[in-house]
Amino acid sequence: MQIVASLTDPAQAALAQGADIIELRFDLIDGNPVEIVQQCRTTSPLPIIATFRSAQEGGRYFGSPEEWAKKIAPVIPLVDYVDVEQQFAKQAAPVKAAGKTIIASHHAAQMMPLHVLFMLEQELRSYGDIPKIVVTPNNEDDLIDLIAFTRAAKKPICTGVMGAQFRYARAILPLFGSEFVYCHTGVPTAVGQYSVEEFVTLAKLLT
Repeated sequence: MQIVASLTDPAQAALAQGADIIELRFDLIDGNPVEIVQQCRTTSPLPIIATFRSAQEGGRYFGSPEEWAKKIAPVIPLVDYVDVEQQFAKQAAPVKAAGKTIIASHHAAQMMPLHVLFMLEQELRSYGDIPKIVVTPNNEDDLIDLIAFTRAAKKPICTGVMGAQFRYARAILPLFGSEFVYCHTGVPTAVGQYSVEEFVTLAKLLT
């Protein structure tokens, strides 16, 4: 399990004590992405994930896959991981060629049956290194299925939930094999996130 500090401001990198990785949410940050990475590097030695989260999956990037590729290209040499949504899979080749780790992601506003989750995992793994599947459970049975999937899926895998209803699942899923848990340093980038400080304490209590 690794704690990811998801940032909306590179200056927040200095507040990420306890995190293992930093995610720069470029879709939520104004400014030149290259300069943003450079600023982050001056205040933190942690590896960096570059993310332009699309509006369809809970972010504020509204462009096409081709525009996404142009935006991400300048920062590929400067970061360690690149989040590539399934809809941008055809644009993943330059990331792979640069030797960067691809987090192949899919965020859904509903739960999917177990067999669909396993099919989705295979599709994401076909172009990425770490599949990231985030769903929205409707009830506790959905959550139990998500935990079962996380435990059974090939590793590495990252799973998560959207929304606040089952917020506690963010703390439980890493216990069953989810690679990353996304947290904030003061400004949440998603509803239901714990702060890095909160999750460091939770991890100590739960493990």
